Amino acid sequence: MARRRYRNSDASISLTPMIDVMTVLLAVFMVTTPMMTTGIDLDLPKAGHSTITGNDHAIQISVNAAGQYFLSEMQLSPEEVVKKAVAMRGENPQLTIMINGDKSADYGAVMSIMGKLKDAGFQRVGLRTQLDS
Repeated sequence: MARRRYRNSDASISLTPMIDVMTVLLAVFMVTTPMMTTGIDLDLPKAGHSTITGNDHAIQISVNAAGQYFLSEMQLSPEEVVKKAVAMRGENPQLTIMINGDKSADYGAVMSIMGKLKDAGFQRVGLRTQLDS
């Protein structure tokens, strides 16, 4: 049997660029993950017996009964909420936003933030409700 000789080539893969990319992704996820869950105590309105399956990874914007706006658990002005949402859209152009409006909240406050988000170019904005029991 004849033996074949192969050239001694450097076939190793440089891990440095991959580690850099993974570090950036880790930082992005560490910053955005807390904003995707809400801890604001709201009494959501009831709306029917069926549910629409939404994106569990949507940004949660809440409007409480006093008309205060929250992104995650941070209380912000409506302009600040929109500014932060626009910044987050830079990382994910397909971003979905769910507005959690307390059933005692002013209808104008909920529609105001929804309108500002639509004006900022968000196409995927929804309202969250709870199932009617």
